[in-house]
Parts: sequence; structure tokens; C-alpha cells
Amino acid sequence: MSDYAVDPSALRETVASTLGAQAYKVEVALGEVILTVKPADYLAAMQSLRDAPGCKFEQLIDLCGLDMSRWGDGRWEGQRFCVVVQLLSVSLNQRLRVKVYCADDEFPVVDSVNNLWNAANWFEREAFDLFGIMFEGHTDLRRILTDYGFIGHPFRKDFPLSGNVEMRYDAERQRVVYEPVTIEAREVTPRIIREEHYGGLH
Repeated sequence: MSDYAVDPSALRETVASTLGAQAYKVEVALGEVILTVKPADYLAAMQSLRDAPGCKFEQLIDLCGLDMSRWGDGRWEGQRFCVVVQLLSVSLNQRLRVKVYCADDEFPVVDSVNNLWNAANWFEREAFDLFGIMFEGHTDLRRILTDYGFIGHPFRKDFPLSGNVEMRYDAERQRVVYEPVTIEAREVTPRIIREEHYGGLH
């Protein structure tokens, strides 16, 4: 059961009735209410969640991207990229998780909610940087954790562990240069060393 005052089942009904057809799915799991909306309804639904009397989610406390392509060892059959948002209502002492799946796996995009909650700014930039998810309407969507010359999005499940390029300082040119990765891919098997009579074993 959640530490929050509102019963999850009651909040589920409030969210469902407030959003109507915009609520693709509203469920309760582990004491938390989880709302799934379609990309086309995402921005309007989020505004209603912020402004509607029974919701009043004044704060966006987290936003992240997900790559579902290898979830459950490949059993996932839905869209590849998802944006998950955690909302908090201080005034009503309740919280809500919102999920929206990007419609196009090749070019994942959803609306930005930065105009609704300023806190979304860096979170959306992070999801763009790490997963390549675009946020329509974001006025400053650029990398935030990786270098501007970085190639690819490192939290995608198909991103190579060694990366695509490596960076070094070239003393002759007196600047940083990017070059193809020279690390050879290899599988490392840990070696287990035990002392004699370890754990009472002989």
C-alpha cells in the first residue's frame, strides 16, 4: 500500500473519469496507479492531470526513457521506446506514473511537457541523449550527458558496449579528435580464486 493518503483505487477512478477516452489504460500495481496514454493524447492528458480539480499534479518529479526491445528476453511485442513520467500532487497528497509509447520505432517522438512543468527540461534532454527520443516542442533539445560529438544513444539496447568512436587529445593538432574505436570486443570470464580450506571446505 502506498504511503500517500489517497486510496489507489479511488485515484484510478478519478484519473479514468477525468481523462475519459484519453486514458488508454489505468491500472493499480504494487499500490501505485499507472496511466498509459497514446502519443496523440499525451500532451492534452498531461495538462488535464495538472489542472483538473481531482488531480492537481503540480510537480513533475521524474521523466525517463525506456528501450523495451529486450524486455523479458524479447517477449515484448509493443512499441520499442517508452517515456515514463512520475507526477506528484502536494496539495492532494497523491502521485501517478504515466507511460506513453512512441508510435515510430525508427523515429521515436512524443510531445514535450516542458511548458507544463519546467522540471521536464533536463529530463527530456537526458532521454533524448541516452535513448534518441525526440520531444516535439522542446526549445533546447540537445545532449546533456554525452559530448556533442558523440555518435549514437548509449542506453539503446543495440548500442555497442565499446561505443562507436573514441576521443583523445592530439598534441600536434592541439585539439580533441574523434577516431574509430580501436578496442577489440572480447568476452571476459571472471576467474574465481579460493584459499585452501575456504569456508571450511577441504
